[in-house]
Amino acid sequence: MNAGHTLGEAVEAAEQGFLQAGLSFGHGSASAYDEAAYLVLHTLHLPLYDLESVWKKQLTEAQQSAVASVIHRRIGERIPAAYLTGEAWLGPHRFYIDSRALVPRSFIAELLEEDLSPWVADPHAIGSVLDLCTGSGCLAIIAALTFPNANIDAADLSADALAVAQRNVDDYAMNGRVRLVESDMFAALAAKKYDLIVCNPPYVTASSMAALPQEYRHEPEMALASGNDGLDHIRTLLSEAPKHLHQGGLLVVEAGFNRAGVEAAFPAMPFIWAEVSAGDDIVFMLTREELLSARMRSPG
Repeated sequence: MNAGHTLGEAVEAAEQGFLQAGLSFGHGSASAYDEAAYLVLHTLHLPLYDLESVWKKQLTEAQQSAVASVIHRRIGERIPAAYLTGEAWLGPHRFYIDSRALVPRSFIAELLEEDLSPWVADPHAIGSVLDLCTGSGCLAIIAALTFPNANIDAADLSADALAVAQRNVDDYAMNGRVRLVESDMFAALAAKKYDLIVCNPPYVTASSMAALPQEYRHEPEMALASGNDGLDHIRTLLSEAPKHLHQGGLLVVEAGFNRAGVEAAFPAMPFIWAEVSAGDDIVFMLTREELLSARMRSPG
């Protein structure tokens, strides 16, 4: 691929290459243009948020070759951009990532950035948080930044994902506040209770798993698949979370774009669906008391 002699030409050439190849986006970039700009800027070690000022920058032959190489891999191998660069961003926060863990993209991060207001009255009163299915540890770290008095448990079944999380915990100097736990959901947490549980669990249905674009197949399958209807992990959460929440504790769960499916499967649950940048059918919240009350009303 001809990367172009200027940075702008390189971005435009990459964008056209992505569109012609029919790439899938969703691992940090929303469009071919955004991903092209990100990969070019990252490859050239330039700031990610000042494209206009370097648009006409002349590229050396070595720079053109470096850009062409990364674009060639993105197109030829369909590798998510985050795995090519070794980084992913959630808002202003940068995290290390590789193919041992799901690329961070949880909308729960947006809610944590706002202190979970108005559902959490006082961020300083949160003393304990569980990030279940933590993957790369990103939500656990953002929770530690958001709730200054909280100790965080970050649990995941995958030892490989926890190794990625450990690198991020080290990068953010959070070893004193974020504890990594290898656990199949709540299994290794005994009777421990928390003020807040956040979880971005696997939630992809069997039919959707079979139709996933190639980019998603570079991610660990265990971080995506959740049974035939995509609700296996959510069933466990709704069943077991009350035992692990303090009185007044809050459960926050990402369920994909599946509000209708979740509500149909659990009609007794008084779900509160939070508004995030992509809509109000992605993240739900329930208090411990709401979980217990719904269980009592449920015919099952």
